Amino acid sequence: MNELSSGKAASGTGAHVELDAVSFGPFSLRSRRLERDGVPVKLGSRAMDILRLLVSRAGEVVPKAEILAYAWSGLAVEEISLRVHVAELRKVLGDGKDGVRYITNIPSRGYCFVAPVERGERRPASTPVPQPVANMASPMSLPHRLDRMIGREDVLPELAARLLNERFVTLRGPGGIGKTTVAIALAHEMWETFEGGVHFLDLGPLRDSALVVSTVAASLGLVVHQTDPTGGIVSFLRNRRLLLVLDSCEHVIDEVARLAETIHREAPGVSLLATSRESLLVEGEQIFELVPLPGPPPGARLSADEVVNYPAVRLFVERAAAAGHRADVSDDDAEVLAEICGKLDGIALAIELAAARVGIYGLREMAALLDSRLKLEWRGRRTAPPRQQTLGATLDWSFGLIGEAERIVLQRLAVFAGPFTFQDAIAIAAAENEPVERVVDALEQLVAKSLVSTRPEGASRRYRLLDATRVYALQKLVEAGEAQAVARRHAGYVQRALETSMVESAGSHQALRSQSRASLLADARAALEWSYANDFGADLRVPLAGSCARLFVELNLLNEARLWSQRALAMLDDANSGGRWELELQSTLGHAFMFTERNSEQAESALRRGLEIAEVLDDRANQFRLLSRLNMFARRTGNYRQLVPIALEAEKVARAIGDVAGIAGAKALVGVSYHLVGNQTEAQAHLDEGVRDDAALRGTQPGHFAYSRTPQIPLARVLWLRGSPDRAVACVRPLIGAAAPRDVVMHCIALCWSASVFGWVGDWGTVEALTGRLATHAGMHGLAPYEAVAAGFRAQTMIARGEVRGGIDLLRTALPRLHADRYELYASAFIAELAQGLAALGQLTEGRAVLHETIARIEPEGGAFDLPELLRLRGELEARSDELDAAEASFATSIAMAEQQGALSWRLRSEMSLARLQLRQGVRNPLDDLAKTFARFSEGYETADLKAARAMLDVG
Repeated sequence: MNELSSGKAASGTGAHVELDAVSFGPFSLRSRRLERDGVPVKLGSRAMDILRLLVSRAGEVVPKAEILAYAWSGLAVEEISLRVHVAELRKVLGDGKDGVRYITNIPSRGYCFVAPVERGERRPASTPVPQPVANMASPMSLPHRLDRMIGREDVLPELAARLLNERFVTLRGPGGIGKTTVAIALAHEMWETFEGGVHFLDLGPLRDSALVVSTVAASLGLVVHQTDPTGGIVSFLRNRRLLLVLDSCEHVIDEVARLAETIHREAPGVSLLATSRESLLVEGEQIFELVPLPGPPPGARLSADEVVNYPAVRLFVERAAAAGHRADVSDDDAEVLAEICGKLDGIALAIELAAARVGIYGLREMAALLDSRLKLEWRGRRTAPPRQQTLGATLDWSFGLIGEAERIVLQRLAVFAGPFTFQDAIAIAAAENEPVERVVDALEQLVAKSLVSTRPEGASRRYRLLDATRVYALQKLVEAGEAQAVARRHAGYVQRALETSMVESAGSHQALRSQSRASLLADARAALEWSYANDFGADLRVPLAGSCARLFVELNLLNEARLWSQRALAMLDDANSGGRWELELQSTLGHAFMFTERNSEQAESALRRGLEIAEVLDDRANQFRLLSRLNMFARRTGNYRQLVPIALEAEKVARAIGDVAGIAGAKALVGVSYHLVGNQTEAQAHLDEGVRDDAALRGTQPGHFAYSRTPQIPLARVLWLRGSPDRAVACVRPLIGAAAPRDVVMHCIALCWSASVFGWVGDWGTVEALTGRLATHAGMHGLAPYEAVAAGFRAQTMIARGEVRGGIDLLRTALPRLHADRYELYASAFIAELAQGLAALGQLTEGRAVLHETIARIEPEGGAFDLPELLRLRGELEARSDELDAAEASFATSIAMAEQQGALSWRLRSEMSLARLQLRQGVRNPLDDLAKTFARFSEGYETADLKAARAMLDVG
């Protein structure tokens, strides 16, 4: 609706009013035609001119001089002529009947059109839906209520109860969140409660706060005779019971506050509901905060059925369907829908505007578009108030209601990509030489006006800008010419915050430190993107990436850790070479390479370079961290000779540091190393020591140099090998059904090692379950090498169940991937399974070949924990080839090695194989040695191997 230029009207030029089709009450006005309920209404030309002018300026006081200049262009007439035609107009409109008001006189100023005006043609009434008979007329005087209000089902009863108990409630929330929708619905809900005494006033069109009181008076059917009719309103309401809804108060809040407080104090039968982006701050007011519509949590992997249970998604889907997009939601859509609703922050208006365009762009394209300013310009319903037709208009409305200091602070705070603290806000929003008090005051006002949201966190609070507000404010920051300077200040602040929090700490401080670091993730990403895209931030690139590197590892974002470390190391200069930032980057790069790509020479080179720098800098915590990672690299690549020396060096460093958790972690590292090289006695001794201090180890947080070195899982494998199957299973049983811990790499290791224990005891159902979790977990976090390991375990399960050919095919896919990644830790077990499967299919020669190749690779490295088992399997294949002497020799070697390693379970298996061979050869008393070995067990009699041994002994 275009407004008449006051300058033109005053000059007497007879300026033409461009007026779109509008409607108010039962009337429609198009061009110079007025209709009531579709029937033309006769109106004189002067009265029509006056009506068109007042409607075009609805909510404003139009001075009498302007009206005279427009309706009687070029003529000199008395003011009495204006009063006569206004009286005619009021009579035609029925102004004042049944409490309905259209035109009010503002003494000494002019006239104002006070009825709500809707743009566009009035839609023909739909076929009425039969309604139950009520004891009173339906609330036709109220604005139309939405047929279906999503996500606010619990709000109405709670809000109604508070309104009845407390009488004066302000429904507060940011623009577009749905305050008006809820207020209209509540007015309809409470129509019978107040016996029809419900008055709804949309104050949005008012442009002059002085009109508030007269507008309220007009809505109540009072004739205004004085400049301030407050007294008359109070006298009228004092002995009445009714509900007064004051919608959209924020732009005229001072006058609304004064009037509402007076009514609440002087008229005890009146209930007041105000909707506003800020509190009225008067006596008696109670705040009801309208929160965003709940949406799926970030990163949740939900099905279609799960995702549509969230109100934000449900609203989006329904509005998209109404706009012509297909209504069904597939599981493939679920993740995109969750992403879209996350970007829309649960703001109803934003959801509706985006949903209406899905049919144009598609879901995935919509998700990308939401990152741009474009969403601020998407138009909504033509009949909506102008301030609600676009997100940009809604924010323009809010932006226009705050002062210059608040605008500056809002623009600067928009640089934060995630939640921020009070101290963060001060650091970024207070430029050099600017008073901090100004930022403090501005932040308080921005929160009060719902432009910055806040939530408690412990004893303090965190703040954030809703996504649409942030996009809007960033554009304003660019227009103000401050974008680069504020972005640099932000990047520097993030770098310093991460650098400061890298200091090792213990106890409860460690947990708080980890939480604080994790909260910086979104801003760390934003700062990195900006600094590497702008030369203005070139000097921050290496220290910023170095500060972020450990954070990415702590949060299991290993692909990001690898990419940013590579980028930073590629531009390393002399100032940072050999310093702490190269140390962090090299350490991170080597670690991330191992788990996301392969155990390459580049990974080992990065780890060794990092260790070299740590030793020069005498950084013991990083020495331990890098020795642990080098130990991991050696075990993964099958370089077993290096394991124990590296672990013992790490233990030496841990003792020098003197940290209890670090020493426990070192014990676990040494124990694992002895286990893998085949010394189970030493392995159990060290792992038992680690378990004794396990409480300290479990108390570590991400970033601690010994974080997540839990000894129970490797101890389970050692216990099985040492002849304690039940105790072994007890160690890993808690992992079944347990939620994944925050350290995804350690969780993958735990799943792998636990699966091996359950495979050894013959519980293939549990192996299958753990393997499924491993595959899902590895795929979710981009840990490609573990996906190949999961395939190997799945193949083992298939072969154990008789699906030999399918298992072999899967192993032939998984093993080349493991070899290509230089990931040999699990390869020997999978090759052993492959050899047995090939033999089962009659391909003995091929089976023996792959087994021989594996043994030949392991033996020069000093052997391994599973070499006795590989030798036993070689003997089994030799026996099937009728090479009985060779088979007997292989079994004997296996038994001797198992005894040397302290691996009683390997010995039992080899004793059974040898006994079967000797039974075949007719050797006297072939079961004697098996019986002696069986007698050394004191538990595990229901596990597969012991049951098989018992059966042999019983038959013998």
